[in-house]
Amino acid sequence: MINQRAAISARLDRLPTTRYIWKLLLLISLGGCFEFYDLFLMTYIGPAMIRSGLFSSAYVSFFGLSGLASFVSATFVGLFIGTLAFGFLADKFGRRSIFTYSLLWYSAGLIAMACQTAAPGILICRMIAGIGIGVEMVTIDTYIAELMPKEIRGRAFTVSQVIEFTSIPVVALICWLLAGRKPLGMDGWRWVVLIGSAGAIFIWFIRRRIPESPRWLIARGRVDEAERVVSCMERKVSDNLQSALPPVPADRVEVAQSPPVHFSAIFRPPYLGRTAMLTVFQFAQTIGYYGFSSWVPTLLIAAGIHTTTSLRYSFIIAIFAPIGPLLAYGIADKAERKWQIVSSALCIGAAGLLFALKTTPAWLIFFGVLLTCSNNWLSVAFHTYQAELFPTPVRAQAVGFVYSWSRFSAIFTSLMIGFFLHNFGVTGVFAFIAAAMLVIVLVIGGFGPRTRGLALESISR
Repeated sequence: MINQRAAISARLDRLPTTRYIWKLLLLISLGGCFEFYDLFLMTYIGPAMIRSGLFSSAYVSFFGLSGLASFVSATFVGLFIGTLAFGFLADKFGRRSIFTYSLLWYSAGLIAMACQTAAPGILICRMIAGIGIGVEMVTIDTYIAELMPKEIRGRAFTVSQVIEFTSIPVVALICWLLAGRKPLGMDGWRWVVLIGSAGAIFIWFIRRRIPESPRWLIARGRVDEAERVVSCMERKVSDNLQSALPPVPADRVEVAQSPPVHFSAIFRPPYLGRTAMLTVFQFAQTIGYYGFSSWVPTLLIAAGIHTTTSLRYSFIIAIFAPIGPLLAYGIADKAERKWQIVSSALCIGAAGLLFALKTTPAWLIFFGVLLTCSNNWLSVAFHTYQAELFPTPVRAQAVGFVYSWSRFSAIFTSLMIGFFLHNFGVTGVFAFIAAAMLVIVLVIGGFGPRTRGLALESISR
C-alpha cells in the first residue's frame, strides 16, 4: 500500500505538460477570475458609490461606516473569516467540492449586495461575498499545487494568474463604460456587481471537467480513487502525446500513511518557522499590494486628476495587470521562489516612491504600470510558495491560516491608507508601502526555505 501511494504521486509529477494538463489549469483558473474580478471591483466602483451618496470621501473617521474605507475593509473582513475559519473545508471535503460551493456562496452574496440601498446593508453583503472568495482563494492555490507536475508548478501558477488577472482590465473597462450611467434606471455600479455574480452560471460546467486532487484522496486514505484519477489523467496525456508516457523515476518520494497530521502541527517544528515567516510576510505584503491596487482611482484624484479621467487612467494601468505574471513565466521554475518574492518587493517599494514624486499623467501611468506588474509578480511567487510549504492533509487550512493575516492586515490597511492620504498625501502613502516591502525583503530573504523543482512530499518533509 505504501509503494502504491508513493507511485501515484510520482506518476502525477512525471506527467508531460500536454494540452490536457493546460486545460485543467485553465478550468481551475477560470474560477479564480471571479476572485480577482471581485477584489478589484471595489477599486473601480468606489467613486461611483461616493457620487450616489452611499459613501462619503475616502477618509472620514478611522472606524466610521460612512467612508469608502469601510467598504474596502468589509471586503477584507469577509476574506479574513473565509481564509481563517473555513480554510479547513477543502481539507475535509475535497478541493473539487469546495471549489464549486464557495463560488456559489460568493455569487449569492454579490446578488444580495446589488439590491441594497443603504451603506450598512452593502457592508454586510460585501462581507458575506468576501467569505466565499476567501475560501475559493485557498482552495485554488492548493488545487493547482497538488494537481500540476512539479517541474512546471511555478509556470502553472504564472499562467493561472495571467488568466485570472485578465479580469482586472475587464472590470476596469466595465466600470469606466458604466460610470455615471443608469442602464434600465439602475446605477452603473450595481450592474458591475451583478456581472460579477454571473460566475455561478459557469460553475457546474467547470466542475464536471476537473478531477479531485489525487494527493488529497491519498491523504484521506482513498487510494483506489486516487489510482483511478491518475490513470485517467495518464490516458488523456498519452492520447495527447500519441506515445507512451516516460517511466516513473526510481527515486520517487515515499508517501507513507503516517499518523494523521493535525492542524496544530504547523505550530511545531519543522513547520513553526514557516508559519511564522509567512504570517509576517502576509501581514506586510497586503500593504503594498492592496495599498495601491485598491486605491488607484483615489490616489490619481489626490494627485490632481479629474474623477472621470482617473477611471480612464486606472483602466490603462489595469490593462497591464496580466503582464506582471507573464513576464515572470520565463523564470518561474528557474529562480528560487523566495528570491522572486524579494526582488518583486524591492521593485514595488522603488516604483511606489517614484509614483509619489510625479504629477504629470504620463509618469503617473508609467509608474502605475510598473507598480502593477511588480505587485502581480509578487502575487505569482507567493501563491506558489505558500502552497508548497505544508503537508497535504492540512495544506488548505495551513495556507488559509497564513493567508488570513493578509486579509486581517487589509482590514486596517484600507483605513491606514485613508489616514496617510488624508494627513500626509500620496507621498506618505508610498513611504508606508516602502516600509512594508522592506519587512518582506528581510523576512523572506532571511528565513525562506528552498522549493524549486522539489516534489511537494519532499518539501513538506
